[in-house]
Amino acid sequence: MREIWEKIQVHVPFYRLRTDLMAMVLREGINPEIAFSHRDLDRYGPDDFREVADRLAAAGRSVTFHAPFLDLRPGAIEPRIRQVTVDRLRRVFELIPLFLPRAIVCHPSFDEKYYISCEQAWLENSLETWRSLLGYVLGTETIIAMENVYERGPHQILPLLDALDSPLVRFCFDAGHANAFGGAEYTEWLEQLGSRLGEVHVHDNNGVTDEHLPVGEGNFPFREFLAEVRQRNLAPILTVESHSEESLLRMGGNIRGMGLLEFL
Repeated sequence: MREIWEKIQVHVPFYRLRTDLMAMVLREGINPEIAFSHRDLDRYGPDDFREVADRLAAAGRSVTFHAPFLDLRPGAIEPRIRQVTVDRLRRVFELIPLFLPRAIVCHPSFDEKYYISCEQAWLENSLETWRSLLGYVLGTETIIAMENVYERGPHQILPLLDALDSPLVRFCFDAGHANAFGGAEYTEWLEQLGSRLGEVHVHDNNGVTDEHLPVGEGNFPFREFLAEVRQRNLAPILTVESHSEESLLRMGGNIRGMGLLEFL
């Protein structure tokens, strides 16, 4: 599988790198997208983060980050919730000099069912949050990649990206989330946000729940999507989001079996 893993990023929780997966990551040539949770930020200190960063750098591994997101709301109407969110995100952004990640994937967390009738307030609060963090990526090769989750279509992320108007802030298209929670075809996402596409999250489902299946085991048209990305001359970071080693092996086998290697 090494010919696949060396071309993409692979979701790996930080605590698994710290406890039991580092040997496999180095052996298999995996480039990790390190997912940080609130538990990681509370449990581990500077020496732990530095040791992991040094081992990955020594092996020449490419790194991306996935910032914490559970219960966090960058555009929260309640200022104390927003402050907690900024504090959590800042802890991850402060790790940029250690890891030199290519991207930090973040959830803008817009949900039309939650922010009904206060979309403008959400946008204004979101801008305050992200502008406070932009300074961490200035002068680096790290981008902030805003990932869709419950956003129904590109029109719910586009105003935020337009207002930030920074080449350092890109879009992360999560194919599984768009398939399960979205209301727009992938062609619409690419038409409106393709010029800002910085990363793609690759996992599958059957259009109902966020199953995080390997490609080909749900109904998202990955071959057509990746062909469209190539036709548009886009070159986003590709990250597979498997949540177990067994699922990751199936992911790699399916990528090869479906002939997707040519698009990586």
